[in-house]
Amino acid sequence: YLKISKLALAFAIIHSKPPGKSSKEYTEYLARTVSEQDFGWKWKVEVLEAEVLRLRQELLLNRISPRFCLENRKQDTSAETLLGQESINPTSYSSQLEDSGCDVCNDSAFDSLGIASDFHPSEHNVNTSKHWLERVPPLNLCHTSKEHSLTAPVHFLQRLLELRKLSEGGILQADFSELENDSFTICNSVSQLLDGLTFFYNSPKFPAPSFLTEGVCVLLSLITDSKLSNYVLKKCFKKIEEFKKNLIEIILRNRSVNRFQALHSVSQTLGLLGRNNILRNSLISLLLSGVRQFAEQLLQAHQVQSVYDIAQYENIFLLCMILEQLLQNETEESNISSSDYGGEENTKFLKNLDQVILHLSDEFPLFSLYLWRVSVLLNSGQMQ
Repeated sequence: YLKISKLALAFAIIHSKPPGKSSKEYTEYLARTVSEQDFGWKWKVEVLEAEVLRLRQELLLNRISPRFCLENRKQDTSAETLLGQESINPTSYSSQLEDSGCDVCNDSAFDSLGIASDFHPSEHNVNTSKHWLERVPPLNLCHTSKEHSLTAPVHFLQRLLELRKLSEGGILQADFSELENDSFTICNSVSQLLDGLTFFYNSPKFPAPSFLTEGVCVLLSLITDSKLSNYVLKKCFKKIEEFKKNLIEIILRNRSVNRFQALHSVSQTLGLLGRNNILRNSLISLLLSGVRQFAEQLLQAHQVQSVYDIAQYENIFLLCMILEQLLQNETEESNISSSDYGGEENTKFLKNLDQVILHLSDEFPLFSLYLWRVSVLLNSGQMQ
C-alpha cells in the first residue's frame, strides 16, 4: 500500500507540474511549501502553549492567595514601564569580551566561587519585600523568543517566592497545598527556566544579560526554600540533574577562542548549585566522573604518544577547581552527614590514582597536582 501511495503521488506531481519546471524542481518546491506550513503551525502551537502556561501560572497564584494577585494587578500599569529597563537586581558583567581570551568578567554579581552577593535566602525583610513586589513586572509575557522563554518563568517563580516571604511574615495568607494539586505548572515553569539557562550558557552574550543572573538566583532560592524546595525537587529532580550534566558538558566541550569569560559564569553556577546539601553529593559525583574519565583518556594518549584535546585539557581545570572547592567546604563543615562524598564514583576515582599521577606528573604536573589535592580531600573525608 505504501509503495502504491508513493507511486500515485509521483504520478500526481508529474502530471500537475507547471511548464518550464522539472519534476525534481517541482517536488522540491512542494516540500519547501509543506515545511513552511509545518513551521507556521509549530510557531502557533508554541504561542498557544506559552499562553496556556501563563494562564495556569496566574490561576495557581490566585488559588494560593487571591489577595496577592489582586494587589499585583494594581501594580501592573506602573510595572509595565519597567519591562524595557534592567529588571530586578540589575547586576551584570560590565566588562566586554576581549580578544585575548582571558577571563575579564566583573565579579560584582558573584563573590568567590559559590557565593552570590545579592542572594540571601534566609533574609525575610518585610519592607524590602513590599518594595520588591511593586517592581515585579506583570505576568503578561507570551512571546516565544529565547529571552522571553526565560524571563516568563523567572517572573512567575519570583512572584511565588515573594508570596512565600509575605506569607511567612504574616502579611498575606497563602495556601501552598495548591502546589500539590497543580504540580504541572511549577514543574513546567522550572523546566522552562532550566532549558532557557542551558540555551544561554551554550550561546553566551557579552556582557551577560541581567535576566541570566536573575534566573540562577531564582533557581537557587527555590531549591533552598524550606517549603517550596520539596515541591521543586520532588517533581524536577531529574531535570535539575540533567541541567548539571549539561553545564559540565558545556565546560568540557567549549573550544571557542574567547571562552573563559563564559565558562567562568558556568563554573560559578555549578559552585552555587553545589552549596545546596541535597544537590551537592550528586554534583560531586558528576565532577569526579568527568575528571576521572579525562585523566584516563589523557593517560592513554600519553602512553601511545598520540594527540590529545588541548582545549579540553584547559577546560578540565575549571572542573577541578569546582570539585576542590566543594570538597573543601564539605570537609570544613561540622555537620557532615556522610563521609562518602561520591559513592561508587569516589571509589572509581581513587582506584589506581597513584599510578595515574605517577605517569602524568612529568608531562602534566599541574593536572597531576590537582588530582592529588582532590584525592587528599576525599581521603580526609573518609577518615572523618
